[in-house]
Amino acid sequence: MSKFIPLFISSFAVVAAPSFASEEHLDTYRTFTGFTGLINTSNAEVLERGNWDIGYNNMLDFAGVNYVDGHNIAFSAGIFDGLEVSGFSASNSMNDNLFDPNSEAEGKQIRDLSFNAKYRIPWVPKDWFSLSLGAKDIGGSSNKYETYFAVASKEWEDFRFSVGLATSDHVTGMMDGAFGGVEWLPLDWFALQVEYDAEAVNAAARFTVPKEWLFDLGELTLTSRFYSNTDHSEDDIYWGVNFKAPFSDEYQNGKKRILAAPAPVITNNQGAITAPPSERASKTLHTHTEVAAANEKVAAKASMNKAARKLRNMLIADGFESVRVGFNQQPVVVVSFENSVFNRNEIDALGLVAGRITTLFEDSQAQFVIQLKNHGLPMLSVSGDVVSYGRFISHSESPRLSVKMGVMPSVGGVSWVGLESANQPYFKPRLTLSPELSSTHATELGVFDYSLALKADITVPMWKGGGFNVSAQTVVSESSDFENGQAFDGRSEDNGINNAFFYQTFQLPWGIYNQTKIGYFKEHHKYTGIINETAWVSPDGNHKFTNIYGFFDYKDYDSDRDYHTLGYQYNWAEKDITFHVTGGKFWRKDSGVRVETRFWFGDSYVALYGEETNAQLAGIAISIPLSKRKSMNVTQFGQVKGNHAWRHQVGTKIGESNNYLVYQQAYMPQTSVSLDRTFFNQGRTSVDYVYSNLQRLREAYLTYK
Repeated sequence: MSKFIPLFISSFAVVAAPSFASEEHLDTYRTFTGFTGLINTSNAEVLERGNWDIGYNNMLDFAGVNYVDGHNIAFSAGIFDGLEVSGFSASNSMNDNLFDPNSEAEGKQIRDLSFNAKYRIPWVPKDWFSLSLGAKDIGGSSNKYETYFAVASKEWEDFRFSVGLATSDHVTGMMDGAFGGVEWLPLDWFALQVEYDAEAVNAAARFTVPKEWLFDLGELTLTSRFYSNTDHSEDDIYWGVNFKAPFSDEYQNGKKRILAAPAPVITNNQGAITAPPSERASKTLHTHTEVAAANEKVAAKASMNKAARKLRNMLIADGFESVRVGFNQQPVVVVSFENSVFNRNEIDALGLVAGRITTLFEDSQAQFVIQLKNHGLPMLSVSGDVVSYGRFISHSESPRLSVKMGVMPSVGGVSWVGLESANQPYFKPRLTLSPELSSTHATELGVFDYSLALKADITVPMWKGGGFNVSAQTVVSESSDFENGQAFDGRSEDNGINNAFFYQTFQLPWGIYNQTKIGYFKEHHKYTGIINETAWVSPDGNHKFTNIYGFFDYKDYDSDRDYHTLGYQYNWAEKDITFHVTGGKFWRKDSGVRVETRFWFGDSYVALYGEETNAQLAGIAISIPLSKRKSMNVTQFGQVKGNHAWRHQVGTKIGESNNYLVYQQAYMPQTSVSLDRTFFNQGRTSVDYVYSNLQRLREAYLTYK
C-alpha cells in the first residue's frame, strides 16, 4: 500500500473531530469517471439537488486495463437530497463502426454506456464529516467498469479531505482497495487536487469561469490532470471540461417553503342585511343614519364594480381567456378564467390572478375565490382573503388559503361584470414548435447517432372539452446511420403529417375524467384509430388511476392492432416527486409493466425508469420546457409557442449477458393532447402541489405584475 494512505488517514482523524465553527461550503467538481470528487476517486459530496452537469474528458479507462486518449461523456444530476445519478459514455472513437474490421487497425476499440449513483448518508452530523456510498456501471449487461465504494470527507478551512474503500475488477487496481485525496480551494475559481486511487497518485488543477461571466446560465470548469505515477497510462496529461447549471430558476427561487394558514370560510351569503321585525322600526326607515348607511352601500358597490371591471380588463390584457369577474355584498370577489399563456405551469397563472385581486381590492377587506378552467372544464379553485394574501405578497407571511379540486365553492348573490363570451378560447389555433429526436447512444456504430425533425403542432379548441389537433414534421438533420437503407433507418423521423384527430373530454361525477381521440395516426404505418383515456382522481389530487385503450385500423393493409394499459400515479408534492406504474399490453404487442419515478425541479424533471416486457430495461429520462415561462397572448389569429414539456430518454438492457438494442418497449403512441399534458398540469394538479409551491405563487405575481 502507498505511504500516502496511512499519512492521510491520520490527518483525516485530526480534522474529522467534531467542530462547532460555522459551516464551510466548498465547491465540488466532477471526476474523470463520472462522480462528484477528485480525478479518479470520489469524495463524499454530491451534486446539489436541482442541478445538472455535463462533462467531457479525454482520459479513457480502456476496459480497466490501461488509460488511453479517448472520449468520455458524462451527464450527472442531483435528483434528491443527497442523491446524484449519472450516465457515462466511454469510447475510443466517436464514429467508427466497430463491426468494420478496419476499425481495429490501430488496436482494439470499446464503446460502453454505464449508469452510476452515489448517496450521501443523512444521519451523520454535518459538523463531524460526510459519508457516502456509491456504485458504478449498475445493472448493465456488459459491466466493464463495475465498482462499489464508501467514502468519508471532511472540510477544514480551504481544504477537503477524503478517504474511502472500494472494490472493482480493474486490472490496473484503480478503485480496488483503500483510496483518499486532498482538495485545496484557495479561490472561488481555482482548486488543486491530489489523490491516491488505490493504484497511483494523481494531481489535477481546476479553473472555473464564474456564472456572472456566462450571463448567470451556469459554471464552466476546465480541468488538467497534469501528474500521475501510474504504470498503465500512455500519457501523463489529460484534460476535461464541465458545465454545471440548475434545471430551473423557478425551482431554485422557490426552495424556501411557506406554509398556508387556516383558510377563510366562504359562506353562501348574499350579504343582505335583515332588519329586526319591529313595527316602530318600520316607521323610521328614513332616519339620517339609515340614509347614510344606504349611501355608503351604494358607494361601496360602485367602488367594487369599478375595481371588478378594472380587474377583468387587466386579466384579459395578461392573456387569460374566458375571464369572468364578479362580487357580492359580503364582499367576496369571484374570478373564473382559462390559462393559455403560462403553459409551463398553472401555478404561475393562479399567482398572477391572486396578486391582481389583492392589489385592486386591498381596501375592501374582501375574500376571493378563483376558478381555474381548461376547455371550459373547472379544474381547480383557490380561496383566500385579500388582507392575508397582501401580507403574504409584501412580507412572505403565511397566507390563509383553501384549495379544492374541480368546481369552486358555491358563492351566492354574485354580480358579474362584462360578458363571458367576449374572450372565449374557441376557434383560435395554437401552434407549438418543437424538435423531435430519435437517437442511439454508445452503440458499435457510434457514440451518438440521431434523426432530428422540426415538428409543428396545431390545436384548435372548438367547444367545451373538445377540439381538433393536427401535427406535421420535417426532418432537418440526421447522422449517416439514420439515412435511408442504413442500420437505423427504421427508427428515423419521418416527413409529413403525424396525427390529425378530434378530441373530446368530459368531466364526470366523483372525480372521473374521460377523453376520446378519433382520427388519423401515424406510427411508422398509417392508421385510422381511436384512443380512449379514463382517469379517476382522488379529491386531493394525490392519487390517479388511469385506463387507456387504443384501437387502430391499418389504412394500407387489411389488419388492425390495439393496446390496453392500466396505470397508477402518486403525487408526493412535498418532495416534488411523482411515482408512476403502468401495466398491460403495449403498442408493439409486448405485455408487462413499466415503473417510473420523476424528480421535479420547477417545470423540469429527471426520471428513473424500469421496464419488463420482452426484456428488462432501465434508463433515465429528462423533461425540460422549450418555451418561455409566459407565452405570447392568444390573438384572433392564434398563438405561437414552444414545447412546454420536451422529453428525451436513454435506456439499456439489464440482467442479461447480451446488450442488444431494445426499441419502443412498453411504448404507447404519444400525442400533444392528453389528460395529463392538457388538463392536469403535466400530472401535477393537486391540493398539496399548490400548498407546496406558495412561494412560486408570490414570485409569479412579483415578476409579471
